[in-house]
Amino acid sequence: MISESALDAARAAYDIESECISQMKDFFDSEQFSKAVELLCAAPRIGAAGSGHSGIACQHFAHLMCCIERPARFISPAEAVHGAMGFLRSGDVMVLASRGGKTGELLPIAEICRAKKISVITVTENTDSPLALAADAVLKQHVSRETDRWNVQGTTSTTALCVIFHALQAAMIEQTGYRAEQFALIHPGGAVGERLNRKPL
Repeated sequence: MISESALDAARAAYDIESECISQMKDFFDSEQFSKAVELLCAAPRIGAAGSGHSGIACQHFAHLMCCIERPARFISPAEAVHGAMGFLRSGDVMVLASRGGKTGELLPIAEICRAKKISVITVTENTDSPLALAADAVLKQHVSRETDRWNVQGTTSTTALCVIFHALQAAMIEQTGYRAEQFALIHPGGAVGERLNRKPL
């Protein structure tokens, strides 16, 4: 049997993360968000890069884009500076996620984007950071605190990042008129695919 303090910590995690999400709307910048959506909707290809938990969330973002038929891929920061940035060309978009906005592995990617005329969207808590200053659009990531007792694990911050990515996809669906019928074609698997492709009796 686990301790009561462990159960208390688990329950508190729900409160901590829900409070953070509710606060995030206070930092929503319509102008910057609109610019990000416009860039993403117009981009032939989309890249996303981040390190650690941010990188894992960027993999999720790339999949979200593919689910609305926007060609996208996660580009590992390590691979980006060894040729993988060849995936993107002028007119494309790179999304860089870094809570502090100073992730050393991402700074060379921003420089490559500038040289290749690739637009940059930075998601960060620090809007005065080097990655924010290098961006065409900056989306503010608000994090109240992480869920662990030492406030160091990438928990609430990862949730906050994913919420921003979800908001981008939701806006793009509305902006482009993407339809469930289109998604049904590329998502025939699982319970969602079964529901979308169910033939009327």
